[in-house]
Amino acid sequence: MASAAEQLAANLSFANFSKATDLKKRLWFTLGALIVFRLMSFVPLPGIDPIALEQLFNRTQGGVLDFVNMFSGGALERMSVIALNVMPYITASIIVQLMTSLSPTLAALKKEGESGRKKINQYTRIGTVFLAAVQGYGIAVGLEGWGASQGVAAVLDPGWFFRITTVITLIGGTMFLMWLGEQITARGIGNGVSLIIMAGIVAALPSAFAGLFEQGRTGALSSAAILLILVIALAVIAAICFMERAQRRILVQYPKRQVGNRIMQGDSSHLPLKLNTSGVIPPIFASSLLLMPLTIAQFAGQNSQQSDWLITVTTALQHGAPLYMALYAAGILFFAFFYTAVVFNPEETSDNLKRQGGFIPGIRPGERTAQYLDYVLTRITVIGALYLVVVCLLPEFLISSMALPFYFGGTSLLIVVNVTMDTVSQIQSHLLAHQYEGLIKKAKLRGNRR
Repeated sequence: MASAAEQLAANLSFANFSKATDLKKRLWFTLGALIVFRLMSFVPLPGIDPIALEQLFNRTQGGVLDFVNMFSGGALERMSVIALNVMPYITASIIVQLMTSLSPTLAALKKEGESGRKKINQYTRIGTVFLAAVQGYGIAVGLEGWGASQGVAAVLDPGWFFRITTVITLIGGTMFLMWLGEQITARGIGNGVSLIIMAGIVAALPSAFAGLFEQGRTGALSSAAILLILVIALAVIAAICFMERAQRRILVQYPKRQVGNRIMQGDSSHLPLKLNTSGVIPPIFASSLLLMPLTIAQFAGQNSQQSDWLITVTTALQHGAPLYMALYAAGILFFAFFYTAVVFNPEETSDNLKRQGGFIPGIRPGERTAQYLDYVLTRITVIGALYLVVVCLLPEFLISSMALPFYFGGTSLLIVVNVTMDTVSQIQSHLLAHQYEGLIKKAKLRGNRR
């Protein structure tokens, strides 16, 4: 027999959606914030020649610039005020999270509740400003040297004034997007930062599809190849949906306990362990590390004798090369296990179960429970890491063999599908809460009549 929540979920309809006024306000606010983000991506940095900048980007393809440009929705290619997007904020968040698991002081701060969370968020914002300043200065200096090595004057007036204004502008753009993402999370639907990244990827998809069909029109790709690409993309999306929802449920029993003068009956629940706990972090980290040498070579120029060894390395790390594929797979496997170990702590989970009186049937509470959770998590992480490798490497072969853009890669599909699933689940939660509120109001009215 279906539960009450399942019955409510089955009764969800557009009529119920139209009555949820709070949900509609949140959706309109989210849509408006994303429109502001897209408009900001067309505001250029001062002191940049857009024609020369376009020539530079056309000459260099396949570096980490394309990877960051994918997340920014073309803002880096246009060198707008939000060219860095929220990547400094994401990097700072990951660093602070890693430091929280390594530093006892930050770990104790995390356990303080709301006050500790505010302090950690403050540290994350400070780290965001620092990383944005470093990356902004690197972009300013890189544009000056990059344009000089390529014989293109992308910067109208190079010098310290241009560098300082570029750093200040890019810091302001990144902090504005960070604030906008927090506003979406608080007053809209879904995770704001994730929605901003997804909006940048989705905004560039029409041009990516147009380029794909243009290759078919010119004969660069056959109709069968285009159809195969679309079928593989749909298969990858279906696989991502299935694997991201997959979880291992561990049975947890709670004995009878006395609360005041009442005796609570024993109950059972499940401890869900996701198959892919690390999410999209492993592909992003592995791609960034592998694409960094190629970008350094592009900025440094290929005419100096000192960069000959770097040119040799970047040639071996081209898309589709065996060394690139092997290192990419190894990086995904490493970061999948590393980030899972950071996010999920078996000892802490075991202690929480022990304090609440819960236990896993057949497993002694305490250290044995932590060992069992670590054993199960390691086994399912192997499957999740292999799934990430397959999802990310399969599109890489298409990118290398058919000259497809990054938007058809596994990382972009992972981000879009994950954020979409999370947003839809939050919309369903709001609709369920609205229906529960309606039932409670009806029950109160009937009680008043009686």
